[in-house]
Amino acid sequence: MVTEPNSLRVQIDADRRLAAAVGGAARYFADAAGMENGKVAQLQFSVVAACVQIFQYLTEDHPHLQVALFRFVDRIELALSHRGDASPAVGLDSIAGFAGQVGSAKAGKNPFVGFDRIQYETRGGEAVTRLTKYIGKVPPGI
Repeated sequence: MVTEPNSLRVQIDADRRLAAAVGGAARYFADAAGMENGKVAQLQFSVVAACVQIFQYLTEDHPHLQVALFRFVDRIELALSHRGDASPAVGLDSIAGFAGQVGSAKAGKNPFVGFDRIQYETRGGEAVTRLTKYIGKVPPGI
């Protein structure tokens, strides 16, 4: 079992092929963590979908998405950040709406069902979306 986090940090442009590469890295982390194949594929799809969702908020002045992917002993975390005027919740409310549907009948249509926790923050003009997938049992209160 890994005791120190594995991580990957990249800066990508709004290109679905680059989002797919990030999804592939998330798939590797999930597979290495011993997740079952269906959940691994679901997480990969969700990572790509999250990147593509955020691409629409990149601007000409700030055309890059910063991606940080971490594998801890108990979870996989993805942090997506970009600069700009938009609040992290602007346009990303669809992600929050999807998170509330996890486990519901609508979850089959939910591209973010691969995550257990979704958080937003803004710091110094940078919007950050943190997505977490717990490995194994989800902690209480999530």
